Amino acid sequence: MAKFLFTSESVTEGHPDKICDQISDAVLDDIYAHDPMARVACETAITTGQVLVMGEITSAHKPDVSKIVREVIGDIGYDHSDKGFDCNTCGVLVALDEQSADIAMGVDKSMELKTGDEDAYNLHGAGDQGMMFGYACDETKELMPLPISLAHKLTKQLTKVRKDGTLPYLRADGKSQVTVQYEDGKPTAVTAVVVSSQHSADVELEQIRADIEKHVILPVIPEELMTAETKIYVNPTGRFVTGGPQGDSGLTGRKIIVDTYGGYARHGGGAFSGKDPTKVDRSAAYAARYVAKNVVASGIASKCEVQLAYAIGVARPVSVMVDTFGTGKISDEKIAEIVNKVFDLRPAAIIDTLKLRAPIYRQLAAYGHIGREDLDVQWEKTDKAEAIKALAE
Repeated sequence: MAKFLFTSESVTEGHPDKICDQISDAVLDDIYAHDPMARVACETAITTGQVLVMGEITSAHKPDVSKIVREVIGDIGYDHSDKGFDCNTCGVLVALDEQSADIAMGVDKSMELKTGDEDAYNLHGAGDQGMMFGYACDETKELMPLPISLAHKLTKQLTKVRKDGTLPYLRADGKSQVTVQYEDGKPTAVTAVVVSSQHSADVELEQIRADIEKHVILPVIPEELMTAETKIYVNPTGRFVTGGPQGDSGLTGRKIIVDTYGGYARHGGGAFSGKDPTKVDRSAAYAARYVAKNVVASGIASKCEVQLAYAIGVARPVSVMVDTFGTGKISDEKIAEIVNKVFDLRPAAIIDTLKLRAPIYRQLAAYGHIGREDLDVQWEKTDKAEAIKALAE
């Protein structure tokens, strides 16, 4: 397609689904701070005045779930009933059990280990079957698609001006959406920006629109991408007082496109938050991003999508696919061969390489798990680019 439009969205940390993601990952972090070998699958649901934390946890450490829930919600900004939700008075229901012994059997000892291959990284089998995708492109410094990169920057800025007192009437729930025009595969303009933010009842719509354009949109969207035709929509419904869990229920894992590439790349369907890294939904998706980013950073392609697929209880992936969308300087088949030489994609190796047995997860649960160079996570490093380049040559 010579010319097309592409749109991605982001949501703030006060969005009901994102509240749930952050609670689930805060529970995981608390457990991992005491027991890095724990098995955790924690999900959260939230609605007006109520939080439910459920799932399967096998650990010697018993988290104070009610305390974690209240701390997370308070940090986000829902600390008074005037804002529609109060961390101090909300009900917290906990329904946690242990991981199924049938699942644990395949994760504790991989099929390869059972058949005599005692390599250290064959210790764990994949925690489930499934396919995971990773993507990178040269559109931004962090090698992410431009629409989702800008959408995240808008929601982060929206939260910043709320929390630092620049726009004190804002509340925690909010969304952004950015439409980018592409010509011959390259972004050339931003054609539409949408920002919606919850706010107090005593502020006029005209002020909200002027303030958000001045303090949120213009500082984020590059001036050279704005045109006379760029459409800006701020709170297009006209009123957003009722928000957060009072306005809409939330659930862990309902923002998987916001968490990754904004729809620009394919997605295997698995959510991240609340899952320990033996679950390949999470760890292999991070690994696929690590692979794709290093391929692009090596200079042998300007776009790269990687698919990994696993069978439950089996350590080695059943498939590794590379697609450079015609931008590769060598064939995709050759790049896939190089990937298999440079990267060990067994779950135990991924966990070790990416340092995933650490309490790093709540910070990822809003504004994207991918492209987060601000957090210094291992899967955003490009330390394998030179090795890839050397093998390609």
